[in-house]
Amino acid sequence: MGPLLIDFEGTTLTKEDQTLLQNPLVAGVILFSRNFQNVEQLSELIKEIRSVSPERLLISVDHEGGRVQRFRQGFTLIPPAQSYALLNDIEQAKSLAFDAGWLLAMELIAFDIDLSYAPVLDLGHECLAIGSRSFHQDVDIAYQIASAMIDGMHSAGMKTTGKHFPGHGHVIADSHKETPVDHRNQSLIEHDMQIFSRLIADKKLDAIMPAHVIYPAFDDKPASGSNYWLKTVLRQQLHFDGVIFSDDLSMEGASVMGNYAERAKNALAAGCDLLLACNNRQGTFAILEQLESLDKQHSLRSTKAQSLLTKNKISYDDLIKTADWQNRYNNLMKLNEKWADYNANSHP
Repeated sequence: MGPLLIDFEGTTLTKEDQTLLQNPLVAGVILFSRNFQNVEQLSELIKEIRSVSPERLLISVDHEGGRVQRFRQGFTLIPPAQSYALLNDIEQAKSLAFDAGWLLAMELIAFDIDLSYAPVLDLGHECLAIGSRSFHQDVDIAYQIASAMIDGMHSAGMKTTGKHFPGHGHVIADSHKETPVDHRNQSLIEHDMQIFSRLIADKKLDAIMPAHVIYPAFDDKPASGSNYWLKTVLRQQLHFDGVIFSDDLSMEGASVMGNYAERAKNALAAGCDLLLACNNRQGTFAILEQLESLDKQHSLRSTKAQSLLTKNKISYDDLIKTADWQNRYNNLMKLNEKWADYNANSHP
């Protein structure tokens, strides 16, 4: 399979979407809220995606919980990452994070969706792009809770994606809208990057998504397009052997890498295995044209996307009858109530 994951606009596939999904350089899709009306429609859409390609495409979604959960009606509302440690002692926080990881993964798998881009491993809550998506500002606490959520996802049969390497939490700017710059040097390595290096050493991360953030003390390119961060640090120093995703190449944070075609070329050259191209169909075409040219020079086909496919199978109706789902659902609903009370009292 090729390296590109694409998006589309509607709740069904157009002829153009179908043609793109049949391109051998397209490894799969990322779904958004605009692709979801209800669980019945989602089920039909997934079947449609599966039917158009001779290969099993990687179907993915940002489904972390909190403010980043693309499917809501008919799905369990997963609490934001910040809520686990903020509202509970550490052992209870870990237990709830395991429940959340298992439940979010199982519900997606029940609809034949392979991957949620989770967990967020950025530290602190000040960054506009991260906020409550972060487990904690303390690396030891965040590590324990993230590890528990990963265990839950793995228990369900879903691979994990740690993001945004080496750490997006310190900058205030939102990389969706601009290219943030983090001027720290050794404190970045000793603090933010530690949660990644520990989880890599634990063999818990199946994939990593680097940040569209520039760290000028180390390199003049964003981590998502940096040989230093992806090859020297991630591959050679930390010995990460999993999949490296680019974050969405249409984000403003990636614009310093050039036009869409140049962004794709630079991200691949820097060490990304799979590329996300979202929210700009013309940009997707430009990236695909670039990939077709590169593929003629040196094959871009790999088994990276297939390594992230889930093998678990369960129907949604069967899932919600299990004691595991019911108990974990009730636990998370109680945490959602506590989080709502906390916000009501904190911001009257």
